[in-house]
Amino acid sequence: MIRNDSARIDPKRRATIDYKKKQFATPSYQQQDYPHRLNLYHVPPTTEIRLEDFEQWAIDRLRILAELEACSFRNKTPAETAEHIKPLLDKWLRLDANSSSAQGCTDTRLQDQRRKDHYSHFILRLAFSSTEDLRRRFTRVEGALFRLRFQTENARERQDFVASLSLDWEAVSDQEKCILAQDLLNATPNLKKSDIEDGGWFKVDFETVTELVEARRIFVKGGKAYVPSKEQMSIVLAGFHDRLEQGLELTARALPRLDEDDRLSPILNHLSNNFAIPDSTLADSDTALSGATINASSIDLLSAHFPLCMRNLHMTLRKNNHLKHFGRLQYTLFLKGLGLTMEDCLIFWRQSFKLITDETFNKEYRYNIRHTYGDVGGDAVRRGRGYSPFSCQKILTEHPPGSGESHGCPYRHFSVDNLTSLLQVTGVNDRDVLRGVKEDVDKKRFHIACNRVFEWAHKTEIRQVKDDGTWKTADLDTIVHPNTYFKRSYLLKRGLAGDSGQSQADNMEM
Repeated sequence: MIRNDSARIDPKRRATIDYKKKQFATPSYQQQDYPHRLNLYHVPPTTEIRLEDFEQWAIDRLRILAELEACSFRNKTPAETAEHIKPLLDKWLRLDANSSSAQGCTDTRLQDQRRKDHYSHFILRLAFSSTEDLRRRFTRVEGALFRLRFQTENARERQDFVASLSLDWEAVSDQEKCILAQDLLNATPNLKKSDIEDGGWFKVDFETVTELVEARRIFVKGGKAYVPSKEQMSIVLAGFHDRLEQGLELTARALPRLDEDDRLSPILNHLSNNFAIPDSTLADSDTALSGATINASSIDLLSAHFPLCMRNLHMTLRKNNHLKHFGRLQYTLFLKGLGLTMEDCLIFWRQSFKLITDETFNKEYRYNIRHTYGDVGGDAVRRGRGYSPFSCQKILTEHPPGSGESHGCPYRHFSVDNLTSLLQVTGVNDRDVLRGVKEDVDKKRFHIACNRVFEWAHKTEIRQVKDDGTWKTADLDTIVHPNTYFKRSYLLKRGLAGDSGQSQADNMEM
């Protein structure tokens, strides 16, 4: 008989740890320092933050990335993009250089800015790693943001940052430079002989700098590309892209484990859904228009400033003297956002429904309008405020129109022929604009198509306010709300440039 030794440890359990001790162990976090303004985001953050900061920091960064993507879609030059993005960066994702503070990188203000930048990147990395399309788009816009910051960085601080990187490159010796001097001079544009002797050169695998090879701006020999120091941005950017792509793939594998946390999953899903078009809400200040008379009798005149979705609803209402439920809801909330009072809204709809009696209107439609304004129904919190006007994101993603319905976004829900006909009816006859709209729709860039039409219809006024300097760049950012479209159109056409109001970005919420 084998004797059982109670003191003997089972070999299969020797290295195990009590799961309770492991589950409830106190986690150890590490406070990170940020010596440089630029960041390759190689090391993930480990300190605790509030759930409110988790969401808000991601939203602020998403605003910047959405604007960068919009600038790319609208074919803005790098200089125009930098001019457009700079005030938005200063507002939502500010990063000051070390030289801006007497304390240097140890300044608490700089550390807080860089901490927000660091966390917001990794939060969005979680949100946009689920599909190949999201990973590709995220890599592209993050690369554009890094390039913009690298180009605007102080020269000395940029060199300090590059020196701190462990990039796979090799410095070219003076002897090798002398041997290859003529080849380097012939292969590198706008290069002087003194630049070869005095400037720094690096050797990297040519696959690392395909952008420079494609443009024939460097010398390649034996699979190595000889890159001058002035072109080091291409090397750093290539390293940034490689690390980000690898990080996104690793994040995608770890995503299933996040499903257990019901606090983060809804936030991440909402962020990824809003990557195409950031959601927005309208503040009370955006409904105030100086000198505008908004009542039931003025809607027909004001409809000239409506975006295409609301213009289509207004035209259908005037043609059929009726709109179905979701059309009425979308249009009523838009009119509410213009500043139309509930009493005037009831008058407007009663006058528009000419084919029904007062009794039918009061029985079937009056209550819904009052409920939309928060006059009746709803809980105690919402009562008195009602529902908010629909943003572009909500119109695009919720309640697609069915047969006989007129709500939704024409750029998404209309066929190309019907969309072209509607645009021509509203006065858009420029062939280049119609061609651009078709391309945007084919690539599912619906809000870019809408902004393209707006810029064409207001090109003279936009040029004037830019030349006068009466509107800031942030006042002309990408439109993502129908009521912002109306207000901006009204102010531009009426010449009220001095009352441009707050940018819609002030009131964006995800």
